[in-house]
Amino acid sequence: MLAPAAAGCGAGAVQVAPPAPDAAAARLCAGLRLPQKLHGLARRDTSPSSPLTAVWGSPAIALRCGVPAPAELGPVSQLQTISGVEWFGVPADRPVTWTAVARQAYVEVTVPAKYAPPGDVLIEVGDLVKAAIPAKPEGQI
Repeated sequence: MLAPAAAGCGAGAVQVAPPAPDAAAARLCAGLRLPQKLHGLARRDTSPSSPLTAVWGSPAIALRCGVPAPAELGPVSQLQTISGVEWFGVPADRPVTWTAVARQAYVEVTVPAKYAPPGDVLIEVGDLVKAAIPAKPEGQI
């Protein structure tokens, strides 16, 4: 599983591995309008800097757009629908990393336990995802 690793708890740049999406997913991710504040937390720099990654707060809520489908995702996986976006959480017993699935580009959000429950964060991000990344045809995840 690919997960961002925070570098310390200060206000410096946060280490987040940028994904390597195909050209179509990269174009969709470019349309994702990421706010300066998320869940009331200020946006921070990422290292390396990438238009496909963003972080807010400390500990960091991290977003990566254009990630591959989670390895654990399958036809019978438990999905959570929040404001019209299907989310797949890993690990299954206490999800920390959520991936918006059934979209033409996958968006991963890591929500530290400090911000539990993650629903409010996922609602905010989901609204951005819905505005920029079209859903896949019915039945495709």
